[in-house]
Amino acid sequence: MPADTSERVHLFLDLDLQKAEARPLASGLAVIFTARCPDKPTPNEDAAALIECGPKNAVLAVADGFGGQPAGEQASRLALESLSAALNRALDSGGTMRTGILDGFEKANEAVQALGVGAATTLVAIQIDDGHIRSYHVGDSMSLVVGQRGKLKLQTVSHSPVGYAVEAGWLPEDEALHHEDLHIVSNMVGSPEMRIEIGSNLRLCQRDTVLLASDGLFDNIPAPDVANLIRTGPLTEVAERLADECDCRMRSPDPGQPSKPDDLTFVLYRLTD
Repeated sequence: MPADTSERVHLFLDLDLQKAEARPLASGLAVIFTARCPDKPTPNEDAAALIECGPKNAVLAVADGFGGQPAGEQASRLALESLSAALNRALDSGGTMRTGILDGFEKANEAVQALGVGAATTLVAIQIDDGHIRSYHVGDSMSLVVGQRGKLKLQTVSHSPVGYAVEAGWLPEDEALHHEDLHIVSNMVGSPEMRIEIGSNLRLCQRDTVLLASDGLFDNIPAPDVANLIRTGPLTEVAERLADECDCRMRSPDPGQPSKPDDLTFVLYRLTD
């Protein structure tokens, strides 16, 4: 079960869930799934957090500790614990969620660097503020928002050479998922050069779906296909659909389709009130 560090904070650390978990949150419903890479004997280096900030306010977050780097699991844990603690401090002192999130990213960067072993992690967060959202991210864990009819209203850009090439139109997305440099990340928590990308304010419509995920999702299913999978249906069923499709691609790749076995973590959210 997730570890609760306070009444506000729900952390999902080193888990291998068989089914997605749903929680009411900020006038909506959040559904979380996290599992380690198929047949992987080592811990899940992904982690997720739901941080309650008020009846209509919350923060969703996903961190992906770098595989192949020392202490990847510890880095993702520290990132979410730092973010949660900073948000609690900000809220308890009368500050804003934005201040708490930005301070949390900075504290996470300091904590991961302080491990002194070259550890690193991605970190993506969505601020929910009375039906409005704003994204914050470092690395190649991504977030998107899709309308019920499939309109992609938000898609963050991966901080990677391949991600920038796709955004610039130099590399088609279907080719990007087969690129030899797909694993390279150019911005990370744990680096002295870390930078935080902040998205613009977006008002959610009633049937919009918000998604945050580690690259275990987006390296196996192109973002347009992800958007089509999540735009309709009960959110728990959407989560099972995503998890099953990723697991299938990781275990039984088809020629021409991307297949990258990896830890997988995602958070889905929709307004219900």
